[in-house]
Amino acid sequence: MQLLRASDAGFEQAFARLVTDRRESGTDVARGVADILRQVRDLRDEALVELTTQLDDHSLGTDGSGWRFTAEDCAAAHAALAPELAAALALAAERITAYHRDQLPADRDFTDAAGARLGARWRPVDAAGLYVPGGRAAYPSSLLMNAIPAKVAGVERLVVTTPTPGGQVNPLVLAAAHIAGVDEIWRIGGAQAIAALAYGTENIAPVNVITGPGNAWVAEAKRQLYGMVGIDMVAGPSEILVIADARNDPAIIAADLLSQAEHDPAAQAILITDDAGFAAQVEDAVDVAAVQLVTHAVARASWDAHGAIIVVDALADAVPLANRLAAEHVELAVDDPEALFAGLRHAGSVFLGRQTPEAIGDYVAGPNHVLPTGRRAAFASGLSVLDFMKRTSFIALDNRALAAIGPAAITLAHAEGLPAHARSVELRLQGMPNP
Repeated sequence: MQLLRASDAGFEQAFARLVTDRRESGTDVARGVADILRQVRDLRDEALVELTTQLDDHSLGTDGSGWRFTAEDCAAAHAALAPELAAALALAAERITAYHRDQLPADRDFTDAAGARLGARWRPVDAAGLYVPGGRAAYPSSLLMNAIPAKVAGVERLVVTTPTPGGQVNPLVLAAAHIAGVDEIWRIGGAQAIAALAYGTENIAPVNVITGPGNAWVAEAKRQLYGMVGIDMVAGPSEILVIADARNDPAIIAADLLSQAEHDPAAQAILITDDAGFAAQVEDAVDVAAVQLVTHAVARASWDAHGAIIVVDALADAVPLANRLAAEHVELAVDDPEALFAGLRHAGSVFLGRQTPEAIGDYVAGPNHVLPTGRRAAFASGLSVLDFMKRTSFIALDNRALAAIGPAAITLAHAEGLPAHARSVELRLQGMPNP
């Protein structure tokens, strides 16, 4: 864990290294993924069978029995849930649905001063592929966060791929699929699952958009296949930035930092505070809390390798640092979070006030928890309904409108050396009856 003080002479250099530390896959992963993509593209189902056996110790089988979960499997998993789990998933689904329904864009249709009818209409993609991790942990919350926006957008075919190592699956994932109305669930993971969704195989029809978090191999597969399909983002390890003053309980802030550190050894948790004594208390609290977690090894590795505590002279000084970090999650655990929020330009999601832990956003708040990482919040947004939709513009001209704007189009077409463009307008104008 790094301890940085803004007043130290070497702070800028040390902070710049923190900002540029990408913590993501290298060329070896890229080459390995490219090889898997080629195998699935060329051999299709044969490659999926071999790779799933090799990497997940799961036999898809030749009779189709090991390939997918049925709707009955999902319904049974949901029926078997403990009442409190069923209620929690239902609450999460209800809140996620309400928040994303409010994101639906409106079509436009108007006539401008020249008499041209202009506008745009929004339509969903035909099919969406949703990746649900199943390795280090299984995340029914991720299934809800990906499937519900697609459903709200109006996508007709929702396809989930999830690895089942050793043939095992978390029944919560199947229960969440039942709640979200998923159409297909394939027992395939890793880069090969992304390839199957993009290229299609004998068993799996291709999709238009692929979303969902995964490991470095999944993220790299999405990156390499972007353009053949749409993707939500190239996501990296989780991040949290907590800006906190000394009026917080150090144990609570430590828990917030560890909530992301426990995801992955490459995850990053950073605290910025204006009180050196409080910084020391949080550091001690992290040490105490980490050993009590069943995820201790992962959380400790993340904190030791990528964690940081930054002490600034005033809390206002944290805002420009936060904008440079452009973190996935930012907590503002201060008396007046709105004052800091006003200057915060780059963040995946912001949690305002001492009683708003990031973990609430992971499950039941409503906004999506699939968020940009690796400083990409400087130019990207979290998953939304719009990731499953596309906009088609339209134009309708009558004689008056074409006469009003057509001559300018002719002039520009000639200026660009495209005479056929100009001629297509000129012939129409010449054929018009005299006013």
